[in-house]
Amino acid sequence: MKINKLLGLLTLFVLVSCASVRVSSDYDTEKDFNNYKTFAFYKTGIDKVEISDLDKKRILRSIDRVMQEKGFTKSETPDVLVNIFTKTEKQVNVHNNNWGYGWGPWYGGPTNVSTSTNGVLYIDLINAKDKQLIWQGRGEGYLTHNIDKKDERVHEFVSRILSQYPPGSNKK
Repeated sequence: MKINKLLGLLTLFVLVSCASVRVSSDYDTEKDFNNYKTFAFYKTGIDKVEISDLDKKRILRSIDRVMQEKGFTKSETPDVLVNIFTKTEKQVNVHNNNWGYGWGPWYGGPTNVSTSTNGVLYIDLINAKDKQLIWQGRGEGYLTHNIDKKDERVHEFVSRILSQYPPGSNKK
């Protein structure tokens, strides 16, 4: 019984760790982030992102929502421009199930191969006046192909990344 409970906890840990988004950020230490109150999307940069238009819309809608929750206002004359960049990596996992010791018909088992997609989303905040990068957030994690869960997963990426803004806001 204890082994079954241990395997159950281990499985839960693996599922939770696969679902999480790992985030980090970097910023210009000479900027006063309290001066930034308005934003707009940096169309020139966003148009270059090589993902589907639907996924791009999901990301931008989520960024819009989180930025407004943080007190930013969308503007034609913004303080900051928001840009995005994405990368994906396919991961192939091979699991050999070997039973017993030595040689013979009892040795060896089926080999399982599975694939998953790991994605990285960068969100850049650019000073609108001089077009200099002032803050960059990065989120990495498993991407879902389940259409019903895409909006939720994209929002998880965006909200976790932007939780790092303004700098120092994630310190306890």
